[in-house]
Amino acid sequence: MNKKTLTKLEYHKIIDILIEQATSFGGKERCKRLKPMTSLPDINTAQEQTAAAFTRIIRKGRPSFGSCNPVGESLKRLEVGAALGSGELLRICKLLENAGQIKAYGRHETVDDAEDCLDIFFQQIEPLTLISTEIRRCIIDEDEISDDASSTLKQIRRSMNQINDKVHSTLSSLVNGSLRTYLQDSIITMRGDRYCIPVKAEYRSQVSGLIHDQSATGSTLFIEPMSVVKLNNDLKELYGKEQEEIQIILARLSADVAEYTESIRTDYKIMTELDFIFARGNLAILMNASKPVFNTKGKIHIREGRHPLLDKKKVVPITVTLGDTFDLLIVTGPNTGGKTVSLKTVGLFTLMGQAGLHIPALDRSELALFENVYADIGDEQSIEQSLSTFSSHMTNIVSFLKHVDEHSLVLFDELNAGTDPTEGAALAIAILSYLHQRGIRTMATTHYSELKVFALSTPGVENACCEFDVETLSPTYRLLIGIPGKSNAFAIAGKLGLPDYIIDDARTHLTEQDVSFEDLLTDLETSKRTIRKEQEEIEHYKRELERLEEETRQKRDKLEEQRDRIIREANEKAHEILADAKETADETMRNFHKFGKANISVAEMEKERERLRKKMNATQNSMKTDAKKPKKTYKASDFKLGESVKVLSMNLTGSVTSLPDAKGNVTVQMGILRSTVNISDLEIIDEAPAYSFAGRTRQTGKGKVKMGKSLAISPEINLLGKTVDEAVAELDKYLDDASLAHLSSVRIVHGKGTGALRAGIHKYLKRQKHVKSFRLGAFGEGDAGVTIAELK
Repeated sequence: MNKKTLTKLEYHKIIDILIEQATSFGGKERCKRLKPMTSLPDINTAQEQTAAAFTRIIRKGRPSFGSCNPVGESLKRLEVGAALGSGELLRICKLLENAGQIKAYGRHETVDDAEDCLDIFFQQIEPLTLISTEIRRCIIDEDEISDDASSTLKQIRRSMNQINDKVHSTLSSLVNGSLRTYLQDSIITMRGDRYCIPVKAEYRSQVSGLIHDQSATGSTLFIEPMSVVKLNNDLKELYGKEQEEIQIILARLSADVAEYTESIRTDYKIMTELDFIFARGNLAILMNASKPVFNTKGKIHIREGRHPLLDKKKVVPITVTLGDTFDLLIVTGPNTGGKTVSLKTVGLFTLMGQAGLHIPALDRSELALFENVYADIGDEQSIEQSLSTFSSHMTNIVSFLKHVDEHSLVLFDELNAGTDPTEGAALAIAILSYLHQRGIRTMATTHYSELKVFALSTPGVENACCEFDVETLSPTYRLLIGIPGKSNAFAIAGKLGLPDYIIDDARTHLTEQDVSFEDLLTDLETSKRTIRKEQEEIEHYKRELERLEEETRQKRDKLEEQRDRIIREANEKAHEILADAKETADETMRNFHKFGKANISVAEMEKERERLRKKMNATQNSMKTDAKKPKKTYKASDFKLGESVKVLSMNLTGSVTSLPDAKGNVTVQMGILRSTVNISDLEIIDEAPAYSFAGRTRQTGKGKVKMGKSLAISPEINLLGKTVDEAVAELDKYLDDASLAHLSSVRIVHGKGTGALRAGIHKYLKRQKHVKSFRLGAFGEGDAGVTIAELK
């Protein structure tokens, strides 16, 4: 990959941010060496690894590789039979302990943890727990070996402590006793590795012992009393034995570690690679980036890309297409309008993607595989450019043209600026025509109007501009493909304070053709904005219609369910009545035969008939619905066509479809049921129509009633391109509104991508009291890019 291009597109700044994400020395070194690749399998593998790390960080948090220190030199020494020091052994111990932590991090603890391409790395890690435990048991730190490292060392140190106690006891009795008057200070000190006492020089003959040192003035002598000489000799001998035993312990530990040098070297290599991969995953989270889709057809389609080095809160996303219906894109417009940023975004995204890094753009953005990227981008945009600047740019262009081919991406910023406009434009058209004829993907920014005409009149070449708001005289930084941009020089000059009479004079120097062309550009840009706004409105109405269709279907299903229930209950009631009637008839016939044969009095027969009459009346009364009385008495004139009413005897709501007749009967449509009902069995209800667009009103007996939130809320929310925090905040408010609107279910669009947004939304839904259940969309509903939530 061209080194100048890496510098011009500020690829090194992305690498600097990536290095900060690594936590080990080896991981940072791997980040420093990261360069764009040209092998599609290698790129796809790296992208899969980055996506897997992204998902794991979202689910489990970020692993630490801070103790993964280089141990290569120590392992080489072990392989030639050398013994390691305590510090080296501790570094190996920390490496193995860190390996154990990473091994545990890589395990799948729940069924939601799907296998990924990183499993092979975690499986190869060998923590060697027995080795690290033994080292940690023997070595406390680099300067201290544990007493429990060996029984011999423990015995030696016990003896040393006993002799130390004797020495201190003997010297303390001398210092505080018979020799006290001869001492400079009543203290016990060390000279070399011998215990001494400070004796005044004039009393040298009064204290028997060995002189080890004297003060700078010679007034104090440091004497080792003869009574402790042997004890000090014994102590020194034990010091020597202690050091010998420590060396034996270190040699033993080194021999144990030497048996696993290859495993330790493999652990270090794998953990370094994992640190590098997780650094890429963390960078993707930091930039709110997504995995790009690569192709070998030279097609670029960046969906709402944001330059990663600009402030995330201020940068305006751009959508860029190149290599599909056109292979040359010419971007025009005023300075400070975002042309160079758009150019750099395309180039930098290509480099990042081919390096295995995610790009800060919406999911499903496409990048093409290029073997080389050539960029001629000037850092300064000055009104006056010297000939040397033009020569420098032309030198770069000449070098590009020697090496470019169909697998290259070429980027020009202000092509051929800094020379005569006529000659510069002609030369720019010639260069771009050459690249276009060879089918080389090219993107260029320019001020030349001739290039706008060239793009309009040449197939396979497309204009684009960075939108400029003439009313506020400020750029919007939004890239519009298909429209050439105006320079807006007069408008900008006026905003900066240039007098109107000078601007008016400048307009007189424009040819009629120039003015017409600029007016045409203005009309094109205005039409583009209007079309885009109308498309957004059409999409809004389309979603509204889909929502209404879904509501209609749900209401129809509910009414059919109610109808089936009513019919079923009626059949059951009828069956009971028929059975009771049959039993009554049978009983009547039996009594009739009994009365005919027996001598029954007329009074008894009349009594039996009265009992049957009461039973029939009771049965008839049970068939009547316990209808409620209306809250008020209505007149026939109160009922109008379309009036919403409640049929009290049936406990159903509907609308009036005919005016009251002479008897006060009206026809009421209750879903799919239509019935003639008397106005005495009706109650007028004040509610909005079942189906209407948000914001409309209906006329009722009480005037105009505004539609409620239940008719304005959409059954779908689109969270594509948002971070987890942004999405959760928006979803929280939406669910509150949906609950108040009594929606039974909602559709949450989050996209597939890496799954991080989906996982964050599912985690949030589990905690919501409004949500009864949720599931991923089925085939035709959006699959894994959509979640369907059922509300309580």
